[in-house]
Amino acid sequence: MRVLKSQSVKPRPISELLMKVGSIRCYVSSCRAVLLPRFGGPEVLELRPDVRVPDLKPNEVLVRARAVSINHLDTRMRSGYGRSISEPLLPLILGRDVSGVVAAVGASVKSLTVGQEVFGALHPTAVRGTYADYAILSEDELSPKPASVTHVEASAIPFAALTAWRALKSTARITEGQKLLVVGGGGAVGFAAIQLAVAAGCHVTTTCGNQSINRVMAAGAEQAVDYTAEDLEVVIKGKFDAVLDTIGVPETERIGINLLNRGGHYMTLQGEAAALSDRYGLPIGLPMATAVLLKKRIQYQYSHGIEYSWIYMRADSEGLHEIRRLSEAGKLHIPVEKTFPITQVREAHEAKDKKQILGKVVLELD
Repeated sequence: MRVLKSQSVKPRPISELLMKVGSIRCYVSSCRAVLLPRFGGPEVLELRPDVRVPDLKPNEVLVRARAVSINHLDTRMRSGYGRSISEPLLPLILGRDVSGVVAAVGASVKSLTVGQEVFGALHPTAVRGTYADYAILSEDELSPKPASVTHVEASAIPFAALTAWRALKSTARITEGQKLLVVGGGGAVGFAAIQLAVAAGCHVTTTCGNQSINRVMAAGAEQAVDYTAEDLEVVIKGKFDAVLDTIGVPETERIGINLLNRGGHYMTLQGEAAALSDRYGLPIGLPMATAVLLKKRIQYQYSHGIEYSWIYMRADSEGLHEIRRLSEAGKLHIPVEKTFPITQVREAHEAKDKKQILGKVVLELD
């Protein structure tokens, strides 16, 4: 980080972001950040010491990051997923989740103050991510950090939990007493969905690997089916009001659709918009994806009487504050399996690529 004493320089525009460090007033204009200059394996990630910190817009907040988690989206983007959108914008900074301390706020920010501990997550298409000493998020992408958890623990929560929130609360609008099937409850989004549904008073069945059975049952699932050893169509009984499919392959889609009550919601995380746009380019790929989604919605509405949706994370201030409340109460957490210093970001990505670490990985910043 480059630090300039305010007494030794001429007055600078508000873009030279002001914060307080002890009793010294400093301007932050650059910081360490992990850049993605091109797509590829972990070796393409570059930790650079002097990356520019952009101007703050009126609704934005500068966060001194203490911990950022690695999401599956990060490793996919590094490998080229979504390149139809992101390639013209290289180099990028990866990362969606962050937990840290407010360093500066834009002119219109009202709910957060300098020095406050916060956590939050960026939209999936954000160009300047959180793998940096200083991250920039809009006010509605942040919430006060739950006091009962550490920065490492907090950084693992927002992106996964907000994705699950969008599916269950914004799309399916689950209510007390309803039945939910989570396909892939051992992953971060699936595990968050189980906890959100249990907190809402729903009855939850989930599929997962054998190593996750005890954990999902402890989180409140009433039935956990080992998909590696059991036939889901034989073991899972009854019908559901909603299915969240975090795996999203044709087989899980077929099973999920058939297990729904009429009027139910099938939601998958594996929408085809990015894949089709990457294959055919944005001008052709996006209309194709829209047509595919519309066709499936019409098809399943006619054949099964259900709603069909592709789920993507979106900023949701109300959702994030409820996630914070549940986390504070001990009703929502995402286990962190291992931490790495930001200087070992390549090693962290390599471990995720090779599936050496199945659980959540967090990068720490000193």
